[in-house]
Amino acid sequence: MNTIAESVDVLITTAFLSAGDEVDLMLRDAGYTTRHVPDLADRPVAERQTLLAGARAVIAGTQPLTGEDLTHANALQLIVRTGVGYDSVDVAAATALGVPVCITAGANRQAVAEHVFALMLGVARRVPENIANLAAGSWQQLTGRELRGSTLGILGLGSIGKAVAQIAKGFGMSVVAYDPYFDEAFATANGVRRAELDEVLATADFVTLHLFLDDSTRNLLDADRLQLMKRDAVLVNTSRGGIVDEAALVEAVRGGVIGGAALDVFAEEPLPAASPLLHTPGILATTHVAGATREARGESGRMAAANVIAVLGGAQAEYVVNPEFQGAAA
Repeated sequence: MNTIAESVDVLITTAFLSAGDEVDLMLRDAGYTTRHVPDLADRPVAERQTLLAGARAVIAGTQPLTGEDLTHANALQLIVRTGVGYDSVDVAAATALGVPVCITAGANRQAVAEHVFALMLGVARRVPENIANLAAGSWQQLTGRELRGSTLGILGLGSIGKAVAQIAKGFGMSVVAYDPYFDEAFATANGVRRAELDEVLATADFVTLHLFLDDSTRNLLDADRLQLMKRDAVLVNTSRGGIVDEAALVEAVRGGVIGGAALDVFAEEPLPAASPLLHTPGILATTHVAGATREARGESGRMAAANVIAVLGGAQAEYVVNPEFQGAAA
């Protein structure tokens, strides 16, 4: 199929960016044309191909950019994800086309870390249940639990995991962590104990996930691993939904295998209204908003625009995730 390109320098699919905003003006002031298509993945195949065929750069949200889509992106020089997760982009296909895929590393670090504690406290203090009871006219003073004195297990001690560890200290929590590339210097400076994955699960009162989704982490927390956790432990996931076997999690919460869960990310998004994750007492769910603060979104958009402007101007890309191109990252 021959695709007639629609000429535009920067195609923007991130839903929280819009025409006339700060990011749009940054790009236009630099001399680049823009088009906002937050529903790109929902458009007909031919239209997607036409839009991508003419783009020199894509500032991408969470909607997928497939290998088939990218096959037609003949002018493409750069993809930037406004976030740190990039499983929605076919990185292998982009690499085959010679296109670096970048993230906005660190932009939503604090936002996600704070949301972890919003979720953790929501479950620990039974906030949703309390609100629902009060709205229904029932004055029940439900008993919760404190974070102080408990053990927080962190799976993935990267940028966000480190921010979570530092906040946990303020709550008086002990911290144990697992990471394949463990930062011993940070752990020593911040009182974080290193442990293997299964030990973290077995010893922590609260477990929070901060791992990338790939073949090594998909369904990492399955029924067997959930069985390792304490009976009153709470699982928090703000990373990627596919890391947790959601069916096994529902059964674990319903069966009292663990005490509860709080999720901001799901294997299928938007989460279907009929999902048992929404209808299981003890599971709190939010709509992938951990990084959705004014501050984080503003910084993410600015970082993405700056990277696009630099690369289209002939400079090297920053925060590249393709292994083949990482040597070229600034």
